[in-house]
Amino acid sequence: MNTSKPKMAATTILRAGRPEDAQDLGQICYEAFKNISDAHNFPPDFPSPEAASGLMSMMLSSPNVYSVVAENNDGRVVGSNFLWEADSVAGVGPITVDVNVQNASYGRAMMEDVIRRSDEQGHPSVRLVQAAFHNRSLSLYTKLGFDTVEPLSNIQGPAVNIKLDGYNVRPMTASDLSQVDALAVRVHGISRHNEVAGSIELGSAKVVEHNGRITAYTTGVGFFGHSVGESNRDLQALIGAAESFPGPGFLLPTRNGELLRWCLNHGLKIVQPLTLMSRGLYQEPRGAFLPSILY
Repeated sequence: MNTSKPKMAATTILRAGRPEDAQDLGQICYEAFKNISDAHNFPPDFPSPEAASGLMSMMLSSPNVYSVVAENNDGRVVGSNFLWEADSVAGVGPITVDVNVQNASYGRAMMEDVIRRSDEQGHPSVRLVQAAFHNRSLSLYTKLGFDTVEPLSNIQGPAVNIKLDGYNVRPMTASDLSQVDALAVRVHGISRHNEVAGSIELGSAKVVEHNGRITAYTTGVGFFGHSVGESNRDLQALIGAAESFPGPGFLLPTRNGELLRWCLNHGLKIVQPLTLMSRGLYQEPRGAFLPSILY
């Protein structure tokens, strides 16, 4: 958690997030995402303020998440941002600003704060996913040094319930971590070891075994989970075995036409377009993958 002292940035006071902020920040988060989604006729990311507050509470209490809260000059909370620091690459978000004071540089101040934090912590890369229809955020992130590295499609629908011959999907165990890390490094050049280990504890992690070895894994086929595989067939096995797609669904690289067509042909639909952005080190993937809402 952020332990730095409050500081001024233009008309913004930045301070560390506190557990008691969760309800206010959740309400702001819910309304901010709903406002932009409604304006473009897309479904909201959060079903209720309570769901957003629950996420805020979890992040504010996590030792692996840096938080920054923005206040106006009257001391009223007007927004928040988070930096997920569990692994070598840091992930940003969600960043939200009170709908009544947007376009007043609060978002920029909070983004500059987490970029500073990432640089100070020595992360070789910091990444995020933004709604492609949100032109202002795309412009801001680009100005701050983020590059667009992958167009994404948010996929949702009923479970497809497909089992592929020769591809065994089973729960991941701690003994699988070395193979899973090696797979992630082959495909992305980095591992997400701590994030993956946490998903084992939550019971959401699964692997694909093909020809006697692990060829894919997932921390959960959903908004907050990511998946890595050697081939599209591996990811089809993971998607086919998923009982549901939690949250607003899962994210799929739009350039992967083969996998996208497979999903569409099995009753899934595209909900909205998004953009994966990276500042710093980035390796073009050497395999198939599904990013999380972080990266």
